[in-house]
Amino acid sequence: MKNRLEFIEKKYEELNLELLKPEIMIDYIKLNKLNQEKTNLEDIVFKFREYKKTKKEIEELKLLTNDLEMADIAKTEIETLELKSDNLTKELEILLVPKDENDGKNIIMEIRGAAGGDEANIFAGDLFRMYSRYADLNNWKIEINNALEGSSGGFTQIEFLIKGNNVYSKLKFENGAHRVQRVPETEAQGRIHTSTATVAVMPEAEDVELDIKQDDIRVDVYRSSGKGGQGVNTTDSAVRLTHIPTGIVVTCQNERSQIKNKDRAMKVLKAKLYDVALREKENANDTDRKNKIGTGDRSEKIRTYNYPNNRVTDHRINLSIMELDRIMNGNLEPIIEALITENLKRKMEN
Repeated sequence: MKNRLEFIEKKYEELNLELLKPEIMIDYIKLNKLNQEKTNLEDIVFKFREYKKTKKEIEELKLLTNDLEMADIAKTEIETLELKSDNLTKELEILLVPKDENDGKNIIMEIRGAAGGDEANIFAGDLFRMYSRYADLNNWKIEINNALEGSSGGFTQIEFLIKGNNVYSKLKFENGAHRVQRVPETEAQGRIHTSTATVAVMPEAEDVELDIKQDDIRVDVYRSSGKGGQGVNTTDSAVRLTHIPTGIVVTCQNERSQIKNKDRAMKVLKAKLYDVALREKENANDTDRKNKIGTGDRSEKIRTYNYPNNRVTDHRINLSIMELDRIMNGNLEPIIEALITENLKRKMEN
């Protein structure tokens, strides 16, 4: 581990020198890339330097243990510093676990009402509000790309961008089927129903090299439908992109401008194609796939929201929390932190 840490520290120092070169300082793209690379190493380097300083202090104190007047004080200090050294070692082990290259990215999230008819669509709307409130708590921004409202409320489908710091790292485990157990508002006899909505989480692919040929994309424009501001529903501003090789279809109609809708739709299409590539890569490496929390398959049941008992259960880590009301109000952190901790544990074991 020490060799790896020394190599990382050397790389960090080289990056600092590289960033001082005049030709780098005027090249915005190169400067940005090197700064990001440096930032990614900072936590490890600073922690390693603290570890080395602690070890040096221990060695200096050991010399004082031969001094009759200072021996007891030195031994006490050594015990404290050795405990600190052990803790720093554990922290460094965690920092050295390979990170997901997409953790810092924005995401495209898609929520669909699945099994359960109108109640499934209403639940899809509840999930959208839950993630919206969680985004507010994290000072993230939401931009809706496309929304198809259900006839009794909620959404048959809603697709939106969440922008902010490390969004994917927090929400990547939300991918899958979410199940709700409750008495629907439409149920006259008070019987509990079970319905599902599916959630897809895709890292934004703005800075990813994707070979998308324009000839492979069919562009259709049409008049927006549903709710909209003045002028939205009176022009052919809505855009539908079809990626012919994969059959992926993306629609955007929330902007008045056809150009803006096309740009947004292209972002979503890139994210979906990038997500397909990630899944193929993951499936090719069976060990990585098995060690992950869940398979990433949208049909996999990952969580149950039980309203009668005010309980949320995440089936992948056998976690139950009796605070459904708070969680539906955006307080997702206890579940998300538990998933991140379990994922880290599995990576370290592996």
